[in-house]
Amino acid sequence: MSVLSGKNILLGVTAGIAAYKSAFLVRLLVKAGAQVKVVMTPSAKEFVTPLTLSTLSKNEVFSSFTNDEDENAQWNNHVELALWADLFVIAPATANTLSKMAHGTSDNLLLACYLSAKCPVYYAPAMDLDMYKHPSTKQTFETLDSFGNIRIPAEHGELASGLVGEGRMAEPETIIAFLEDAIKRTLPLRGKKVVITAGPTYEAIDPVRFIGNHSSGKMGYAIAEAAVKLGAEVILISGPSSLSVNEKRLTLVKVTSAEEMYNETHSHFDSCDIAILSAAVADYRPKQVSTQKIKKAAGPLTLSLEKTDDILASLGARKKRQFLVGFALETENELENAKTKLKKKNLDLIVLNSLNDEGAGFSKDTNKVTLVSKDNKVLPFSVKPKTEVANDILQYIIEQLHA
Repeated sequence: MSVLSGKNILLGVTAGIAAYKSAFLVRLLVKAGAQVKVVMTPSAKEFVTPLTLSTLSKNEVFSSFTNDEDENAQWNNHVELALWADLFVIAPATANTLSKMAHGTSDNLLLACYLSAKCPVYYAPAMDLDMYKHPSTKQTFETLDSFGNIRIPAEHGELASGLVGEGRMAEPETIIAFLEDAIKRTLPLRGKKVVITAGPTYEAIDPVRFIGNHSSGKMGYAIAEAAVKLGAEVILISGPSSLSVNEKRLTLVKVTSAEEMYNETHSHFDSCDIAILSAAVADYRPKQVSTQKIKKAAGPLTLSLEKTDDILASLGARKKRQFLVGFALETENELENAKTKLKKKNLDLIVLNSLNDEGAGFSKDTNKVTLVSKDNKVLPFSVKPKTEVANDILQYIIEQLHA
């Protein structure tokens, strides 16, 4: 999933021959999961039609403050458009528009949006070779850069005039990559390795039967996906689950038993920065595993169980610089039991949820958690979708890492 997914992107299109590329750029932004609105200079409509861009963006295209064809229509509020945007990308950005941006001229809707924008502004210059190299253009770049605007470098190649040199607008794929890289550099978990466990474990009784629990893995998978979006490299160690992930910076390791999860978690722990153990690991396993299916008999079946190795406690004893997070699913004396587990296993944070709380528990899409820190601070949250709970947990960890 692209880091552009879910972003509101305002695309500014100015009057240059490279405006035809804006159609491809809109398509790629939408494909990356972004919400796209387009604002054009009036002259840009001579190069690419609003109909094309509105069809690709699935949103109305704006090019003027008012609708001349409908005297009763509301005006196009440049402030609302600018504040809606998480990113403002002007591509192509002509010499004319760039000069106006540098000098605060506001004679069209696009420029008014620019002057009202509080989000990062990216611009992709597009002009002929001599215009690109002109001293006034260089000064414009310097002024815009000093304002905090971010230039997407023009490329070297054949220009509309037939000349070959700098001034060609970056290709849409290059612009997408530039935006993604720029966002990644600001993500709070960039450069961090996070190990997450999720789902149940199955402890074999015989080749057919096992001891397990009702965990779906939804909470752990939500944390893993949220951590990737925040810039982390994620190792997700999952017990049996029907869930799947498709993230470039996420490695999914499938395991079945508590022993397999123990071994995989330990193999990645020393190199990680954060470990979040949300899996529902079996506390016991059959002492003897039958190699053949156990046949039904007239009398009762007695299983002898032995303890599994405690993954969380072993990591707590081993940790050095890692931030270690455990989960506690309780049915009675919830807070007291969670605090005991937190201290006993040398955790930095424990996430408590109770089966007594409506909206919490296995297989649900929601959860209700209370965060308990190693200094016994208690932070309760209301019932939320697990995707939001995942963000709450990670934001708390980020705050602690930067405290």
